[in-house]
Amino acid sequence: MAVMGANLNTFSLLYVYLMLILFSSTFFTSESSSLFSTCKLRRQFYLNGMHKPGDVILGGLFEVHYTSVFPELTFTSEPNQLSCRGFDPPGFRHAMTMAFAIDEINKNSNLLPNVTLGYSLYDNCATLVIGFSAALSLASGREEQFLFQETCLGTPPVLGIVGDSFSTFSIATSDVIGLFRLPIVSYFATCSCLSDRQRFPSFFRTIPSDAFQVRAMIQILKRFGWTWAGLLVSDDDYGLHVSRSFQSDLAQSGGGCLAYTEILPWGDNPAELRRIVNVMKKSTARVVIVFAHQIHMIQLMEEVVRQNVTGLQWMASEAWTAAAVLQTPHLMPYLGGTLGIAIRRGEIPGLRDFLSGIRPDFHDNNNNGNSLFWEYTFQCRFAPAPAGWIEAGGALCTGNEDLENVETEFLDVSNLRPEYNIYKAVYALAYALDDMLLCEAGRGPFSGHSCATLKTLEPWQLMYYLEKVNFTTPFGDEVSFDGNGDALPIYDIMNWLWLPDGRTKVQNVGVVKKSPFKGEELTLHEDKIFWNFDSKQPPRSACSESCPPGTRMARKKGEPVCCFDCVPCSEGKISNETDSMECISCPEDFWSSPQRDHCVPKKTEFLSYHEPLGICLTVTSLLGTFICAVVLGIFIYHRSTPMVRANNSELSFLLLVSLKLCFLCSLLFIGRPRLWTCQLRHAAFGISFVLCVSCILVKTMVVLAVFKASKPGGGASLKWFGAVQQRGTVLVLTSVQAAICIAWLVSSSPAPHKNTQYHNDKIVYECVIGSTIGFAVLLGYIGLLAILSFLLAFLARNLPDNFNEAKLITFSMLIFCAVWVAFVPAYVNSPGKYADAVEVFAILASSFGLLVALFGPKCYIILLRPERNTKKAIMGRGTSKT
Repeated sequence: MAVMGANLNTFSLLYVYLMLILFSSTFFTSESSSLFSTCKLRRQFYLNGMHKPGDVILGGLFEVHYTSVFPELTFTSEPNQLSCRGFDPPGFRHAMTMAFAIDEINKNSNLLPNVTLGYSLYDNCATLVIGFSAALSLASGREEQFLFQETCLGTPPVLGIVGDSFSTFSIATSDVIGLFRLPIVSYFATCSCLSDRQRFPSFFRTIPSDAFQVRAMIQILKRFGWTWAGLLVSDDDYGLHVSRSFQSDLAQSGGGCLAYTEILPWGDNPAELRRIVNVMKKSTARVVIVFAHQIHMIQLMEEVVRQNVTGLQWMASEAWTAAAVLQTPHLMPYLGGTLGIAIRRGEIPGLRDFLSGIRPDFHDNNNNGNSLFWEYTFQCRFAPAPAGWIEAGGALCTGNEDLENVETEFLDVSNLRPEYNIYKAVYALAYALDDMLLCEAGRGPFSGHSCATLKTLEPWQLMYYLEKVNFTTPFGDEVSFDGNGDALPIYDIMNWLWLPDGRTKVQNVGVVKKSPFKGEELTLHEDKIFWNFDSKQPPRSACSESCPPGTRMARKKGEPVCCFDCVPCSEGKISNETDSMECISCPEDFWSSPQRDHCVPKKTEFLSYHEPLGICLTVTSLLGTFICAVVLGIFIYHRSTPMVRANNSELSFLLLVSLKLCFLCSLLFIGRPRLWTCQLRHAAFGISFVLCVSCILVKTMVVLAVFKASKPGGGASLKWFGAVQQRGTVLVLTSVQAAICIAWLVSSSPAPHKNTQYHNDKIVYECVIGSTIGFAVLLGYIGLLAILSFLLAFLARNLPDNFNEAKLITFSMLIFCAVWVAFVPAYVNSPGKYADAVEVFAILASSFGLLVALFGPKCYIILLRPERNTKKAIMGRGTSKT
């Protein structure tokens, strides 16, 4: 149990130090001579104690009484004026456990052979002043006069002290006794402050420190996902150190937050308890952790019952986990299902027989502990009895009463926890002493490789061996101390089971321990745990519900980190874990799912053959190619007719082939862009259209030349427009465009590009043109030829002829120019695949415009009006004028 049951720990320490001043001035009187000096003990503390002689004496401090009556604090007050009240059978069993361990060691021929251990056991009466006085008595001894020679040889009064049970007592005792390096091995003081080796160099313990208990509690919280809990602590060293440690460790572990931290008062303070229970009642935390003592819980539960605060999951520290006074049918509706940390239970064979064999010793006034126990157990008094005892019907003790015939918890050895720690503490001192006595001369650890002996022993020498002790108990637990004097920590995890018949049972449901190799381990049998809830499942205790995947936690301003809102991840970011602090961005080619809990590949967008728009454009392109092929077939079939032969049939055939190429080049704009398609599409488009427009330009020029030659003196112009010149002109004009394309491809070639700027959740595959200037020059050259063709055709539109092709060229060029003038703004403002679709549409529209405007009327005449497909009909001026 970690600390003394008093709210006056600071006051008590002041009282102790005041007593120490009085003690130091009155306890010893010194005398000196030339040969030696003596110190005479002027008076002794009046203390309850038990003593047994031996070659080596071990001291012990135990709580045999659980309260005392303080005298009025004056400078004349002396410690022997304190009186103890309330005999505590478990405390007396603790003292007898030490006596048993020493008796067992004395009978063991393998441990400390030829050395008899004795003991001096004192009752601290759960009072700091008495406990401190007892420690001083152990350190100074009970001899009334001490003789010190120059060599200062001799065995100290005690070689080590087992105790104290309270942290506050141990702090005060170790502050003073530690100056002499006298080993103190506590079995119940858990304050983590006692691990400070600078302040407490000779303090050891066989119970884990609160630091480990706090970490064990946090592990249980994390196991069940309890991130929101309340903490109640006692107003003493135990509680206050635990409070600081718990908050620090909980924050570092990231395992949760404390909804509130309250300090339970000592004594009768109903108003403060009422306020604390109101805080618990209003809080949303369903888990309450209590590091306090049995008396605190009794007072607290009275108020909890009064306000009927149910639905809480209690977590108990080792100080009250095994408190039978709380395991009643009256309190189990509230405390049922409690999870607690308990001192490791052990088994000590032969202890019960030893306890049942205890008898009062009438011949040794020092063994008054047995007598007190006997009187308490059998409700009798040893002679001489107090005045009025016999008259009141009281019985006299004979010493022959049988312990087996009376019901007493003193003989209950089914749940040995503090006793097991006491047993280990005594054996630790014994093994350290045994190791010391086994030292070989000349190979010792001290100055000059010397060894310590019983005659020359100093306490710090035993402490050296105690730091290195390592043994295993019959129960199988390893005992050793680390650099802070702490034993290897191990705790049992207990659960308060409320049985259907109303009885209660504290069952072991797990263990938490620390091993040298595996670190801290929590083993919990969750299927055995009793939950005091209708669902029979662990409760939920969280300030905010967990944020599911796809969201992140956003802390609420001014509240603990466990209180947060769940904010959905923004587009392109995900969280794939519960309670994510941040959302992570998806890789470049991925995007967040609709739930924002995983990344999915981004949708890809390009003008595909499988989508309706791509299908329509593809069909249109193939239709235009087919029509061109049909028209070409018609012209080839009727190649001898005047309509075909008029104005150079070879140019007509070449024009149809170029139109077919124009239709086909549009297919390069459909489908996922590749390097070769990106490089070929604009080159094929540019060359095909220049070839087409070049043919139209040459045909227009031929028309003008023919009509000019028909005038007097104009015949010479025809020599510049023969078949060779026409082919050469078309070739030269087309070669210029080819050179432009080659220069463009070489200097800054178009290339496929994954564009993520248009849509965050899509990858738009497109061809970047590489050089805007190159693309502009390509289009500009086509436009220049088209405008030139349009102007020439416009000038020749009124030339006399029954079938003037210049009109058709004018109309087709008008369509062509209109389409491509509209193309530029539409192309610039169309993102992604729609830019390709606009360009394909422009190609198809202009190609169909040329095909229909130039070859539609001719096919009409060839197929439907063959009577007009004659030279006379075509060249007849009279008919034309008519």
